[in-house]
Amino acid sequence: DDAVLASNTSTIPISLLAKGLKRPQNFCGMHFFNPVHRMPLVEIIRGEQTSDETINRVVAYAAAMGKSPVVVNDCPGFFVNRVLFPYFFGFNKLVADGADFAAVDKVMEKEFGWPMGPAYLLDVVGIDTGHHAGDVMAQGFPARMSKEGRTAIDVMYEVNRFGQKNSKGFYAYEQDKKGKPKKVADAASYELLAPIAKPKQDFDKDAIIARMMIPMINEVVLCLEEGIVATPAEADIALVYGLGFPPFRGGVFRYLDTIGLAAYVAQADQYADLGPLYRVSDRLREMAAQGNTFY
Repeated sequence: DDAVLASNTSTIPISLLAKGLKRPQNFCGMHFFNPVHRMPLVEIIRGEQTSDETINRVVAYAAAMGKSPVVVNDCPGFFVNRVLFPYFFGFNKLVADGADFAAVDKVMEKEFGWPMGPAYLLDVVGIDTGHHAGDVMAQGFPARMSKEGRTAIDVMYEVNRFGQKNSKGFYAYEQDKKGKPKKVADAASYELLAPIAKPKQDFDKDAIIARMMIPMINEVVLCLEEGIVATPAEADIALVYGLGFPPFRGGVFRYLDTIGLAAYVAQADQYADLGPLYRVSDRLREMAAQGNTFY
């Protein structure tokens, strides 16, 4: 009667899976991140009927495994994937507007500090996986995350370029001396993307960072406002330990406090015409006007 059941799903709502169970109070999500041995985060997902006792037991279990558990409420994508997909939306839009995906990767890695840029990350995660999760997010949040025509991810998916798993995605992959996949530029990617993209355009690093990060930051803020994640600190821990958000930046809320909420809102407003994901929430606008911080 007191056995706990947990699911490692990243896309199926926990409350939906719980419907088939006799004791839904004993069920929750326990979402690990790849590569599991290197990513400390475990998202513990509370479904509509999950009991506090179940959550406490699973949190203790995750901690005993040496993981960093963060409890989140159920929604499409939970917390980490929900905020990752707006970032990929920013990437798709940049490529459609004529940006070179390799240049975007370079800026996000070297200038912002991500361990992998968005194209490389998609190749590592698997473009088939990313494509499926993107569809789930579009269904879950149609007002913000529905697709506008074919995207860069769609193009790769349609021709079975799934990334490292089959040696070609945005990049091609060769094996290095240790047998590990090494990325190399692939002209075929650019030919495939040409029909969905405007003529090649160079974006400066600040524009690339803004266009990539604003959708993610806005979604993280919404997750806090909606109670998907309980505190700014827990959100930041999840971002650093689950997504590889640059640790020296401390997470989205620490980053916002550092640059200043008013400065962030002013910057986001310059990009508001790119779509709903670029529009800041009323609550964040209020906080900025009052000179508030998250910490």
